[in-house]
Amino acid sequence: MVRFAPTLHGPGDHGFIATLVRIAREQRVSGYIDDGGNRWPAVHRPDAANLVRRAVQGAPAGSTLHATAEEGVPTRVIADAIGRGLDLPVVSIPADQAGAYFGWMARFLGADAPASSSETQQQFGWTPVRPGLIADLDAGYYFEQ
Repeated sequence: MVRFAPTLHGPGDHGFIATLVRIAREQRVSGYIDDGGNRWPAVHRPDAANLVRRAVQGAPAGSTLHATAEEGVPTRVIADAIGRGLDLPVVSIPADQAGAYFGWMARFLGADAPASSSETQQQFGWTPVRPGLIADLDAGYYFEQ
């Protein structure tokens, strides 16, 4: 079994990060919940694919692997990068108003869910080498229309 970070990022991503960019564009501000200290693990899509290949080729039956390159990127840092990319203000959204701003994403974005892949990296010789989440956001392709 491969447990993926909630954020698999990279060109062509249509998941959580692309959704946060869309929400910020629609709301005209890039938001984070409360102090933005809650963390989201992340992994670049090709790095995750590399781990899946390694698992298929040689992981013992019953193995659990963690596809996580970054243990937890603070949501405020993610919001800052989205704000830079869209040239929007970055604001704190109170937790009791998060549903109105983020919709269904509020429940996920409000969680603090750090995760480590150190055992997976040691046991399977897997090392994530692609850019981190913020570098991917700063590359700009999430903001192209």
